[in-house]
Amino acid sequence: MNRQQVTNIEVKKANRNRVFRYIYKNGTVSNPDISYEMKMSLPTVTQITRELIEKGLIEELGEFQSTGGRRAKALSVATNVKEAAGLDITRDHVSMVLINLKGEVLKSACIEKDYSPGEAYYHSVSQWLENFLDEGGADRERLLGLGISYPGIIDQEKGMATFSHVLGEKSVPLENISRYFPYPCYFLNDANAAAYVEGSRAESAERFVYMFVANMVGGAIFENYEMVQGKNFRCGEIGHMTIVPDGELCYCGKKGHLDTYCSAKRLKEAADGSIEEFFRRLDQGDGKLAGIWDRYTTYMAMAVNNIHMLLDCDVVLGGYLGRYMGDHIRDIRNKVAQRNTFEEDGSFVRACKCRIDEAALGVALKVVANFIEQI
Repeated sequence: MNRQQVTNIEVKKANRNRVFRYIYKNGTVSNPDISYEMKMSLPTVTQITRELIEKGLIEELGEFQSTGGRRAKALSVATNVKEAAGLDITRDHVSMVLINLKGEVLKSACIEKDYSPGEAYYHSVSQWLENFLDEGGADRERLLGLGISYPGIIDQEKGMATFSHVLGEKSVPLENISRYFPYPCYFLNDANAAAYVEGSRAESAERFVYMFVANMVGGAIFENYEMVQGKNFRCGEIGHMTIVPDGELCYCGKKGHLDTYCSAKRLKEAADGSIEEFFRRLDQGDGKLAGIWDRYTTYMAMAVNNIHMLLDCDVVLGGYLGRYMGDHIRDIRNKVAQRNTFEEDGSFVRACKCRIDEAALGVALKVVANFIEQI
């Protein structure tokens, strides 16, 4: 095969990928829509969509209403032609999701399970995964792979999970985890996985910082629909920035970190282990919880304002905090505005859109994204 042939194949693949992504993002469209928006000839678009239909990746859903000429076919991504699973490993529970090619959640579940290194743990998680997939009616032939969210630094180049202080692991080859699952596996740091849900569905390519506030605090930076990775894959580790010099001891062994003051555990422990209960009682006027919330939001506002001063972008609060705070986000916005140098009103702080386990969903969406790149 000569270079010209290779170039033509690459161009055709790139165009096919662009067309599929357009359909994926916009829902139900027509060939004329694609041709106009992507500035491609209608015959070229028609040929590409015909190929995608033959591959079973898109489908016709009838016809659009006529605007005077021939009625255009309505095209959409085929709903259940492919599936992906996502698994979130934490210190005290495991979450799981099953999604289709559109990213729609087909099934989700969570079980309480304390982490322990070794075969027994992963064998049991693997068995639970198989039961979960059976209950969800998953077709193993359609399963693209398994995304695994892990609370540590994921070095994709070296194939290692490092510095998981939460799990007490310092250096784990990813193969030591993936070998327990009979599917292609893709790994993401838990905060990055959660942020991917927000980033992959963002309406614009503008930069934002995602704060993952669960039983620990993590973060990620998104720009142009892509995650910004640091030199050592540690970009966004905001949970370990110091906000109180020589303050309380963090689980990592250092003092005064944001995680120590603003993890969701601070709120859960004050309300019988339930953050939902915390906000329910806060709404009912519980004075003790109001005091805890006031202290909590003071530290959170300090961190959010520092991030905004440095990066000048929106800050999205996710994890347990983002799911449940509701109108209480105004408390954080107001305190941020008081600290802000440029008289901003704090509206750049917003809550995440996702209301299920973001980390499991995010890493499953990444598996789908990897597949789409190859179309």
